[in-house]
Amino acid sequence: MTDQSDDLTIRDHDTAHAVPEKALDNFDEDNRLRPEFVRRVTDALENGNGEQAYELVEPLHPADIADLFELVDKEYRPLLAAALTDLMGADVLAELNDYVREDIIEFLPAQQVADFAGQLETDDAVAIIEDLDEGDQEAVLAELDAEDRAAIENALSYPEESAGRLMQRDLVAVPEHMTVGRLIDYLREHTELTTEFWEIFVVDPSHKPIGSCQLSWIMRTPRDIMLGDVMKRDQTLIPVDMDQEEVALRFQKYALISAAVVDEDGRLVGQVTVDDIIHIVQEEAGEDILRLSGAGEGDINEPIRDSYTSRVRWLIANLGTALLASFIIYAFGSAIEKLVALAVLMPIVASIGGNAGTQTMAVAVRALAMNQLTRSNTRRIVLRELRVALLNGLTVALLTGVGTGVIFGDAMLGIVIALAILINIIVAGMAGVLVPVTLERMNQDPAVASSVFVTMITDSMGFFAFLGLAVASGLVSL
Repeated sequence: MTDQSDDLTIRDHDTAHAVPEKALDNFDEDNRLRPEFVRRVTDALENGNGEQAYELVEPLHPADIADLFELVDKEYRPLLAAALTDLMGADVLAELNDYVREDIIEFLPAQQVADFAGQLETDDAVAIIEDLDEGDQEAVLAELDAEDRAAIENALSYPEESAGRLMQRDLVAVPEHMTVGRLIDYLREHTELTTEFWEIFVVDPSHKPIGSCQLSWIMRTPRDIMLGDVMKRDQTLIPVDMDQEEVALRFQKYALISAAVVDEDGRLVGQVTVDDIIHIVQEEAGEDILRLSGAGEGDINEPIRDSYTSRVRWLIANLGTALLASFIIYAFGSAIEKLVALAVLMPIVASIGGNAGTQTMAVAVRALAMNQLTRSNTRRIVLRELRVALLNGLTVALLTGVGTGVIFGDAMLGIVIALAILINIIVAGMAGVLVPVTLERMNQDPAVASSVFVTMITDSMGFFAFLGLAVASGLVSL
């Protein structure tokens, strides 16, 4: 981050964010910026023609400008930020990818970052400041006015990915003895109130929420009616330290548009709105998918070193589990040498078992994340997956067994591979649900390590069942 003397100065752009019709020519059919448009912008920056770059970008929506920063090479980002001047506002900074935002903020003076933070909702400002180094955080906070600084410091005191970090401090809270007419007048008279809200919170003298009123109710209720007579008393209150994933689940379960956030004493301290929840749902879903694959954050803007360290440890873990399967094959090496068909068919057993395990594991991890799989219904879910695995196993085993018997002209070989596949699919089904559940009970993230253990179990059991049955049936001997 630069100091106040840096030449790079960016002013807030306060104009409306409608996309002019002429900007549509810069997008393809999937609503992505065209490569040729991005190339024209980078060519202008290379030639030192900041005015041309500005004119090209000016019609874009702030979210599209943020996309442009992600599409250009890292070396062009500070040049683009400098060229855009007043187009590079707080709303663009809030839309940027976390890693790209870090690159941009490095070139901005602390005062500029503080100005942007002051223009944003508290949750968006916190999202920007929480990723800064401690020294940069202090520099930015020092430039904020006292009220904004207190709000952001208070948010940063809560755990990461909690409702306290997610919530907005700006809301409308009024006492229940106020009439509808007085409330409408109050909203019109106090222009400093937040302009984006869906409901009004009704609080008691100790500032604890006792109800809420939707704006549609207020607009359709006579002026002389007391709020206490029309407000909804049943509320879904969000504890300030609740994990954001649990917050998203409550919004989904109860079809919420907004919800009050309360501290440990039950006092109203903020609100969470559905627009924030959409981001959380997308973020958590993507995070779980990437963790299942062991790909870390999986962000294409993530530094190469971070991507390497997050992925290689799981590849090494997979190497260790693969050695177990290799040992089983080695133990039956003499049997494989005597019947080449075993070597040909072994990958089929392991592959089908692995796919079956992955299917069940994906369902189980999602059910755990959505609170659909709990201690109270674990036994029922395990039995359900056992029945599904049995049906799948019988179907695939029958097809494979008949095909193998016909192709190799050996009925016993067909029976052996059919039984091996049936056993492995059943084991895979059980492993796919029991491994994530066990990890979750051990307070470990089931999305992170489940695939390693499930793969180990299905590969090892597949080889052991197939080769063991071949020996037991008399097809081959050790």
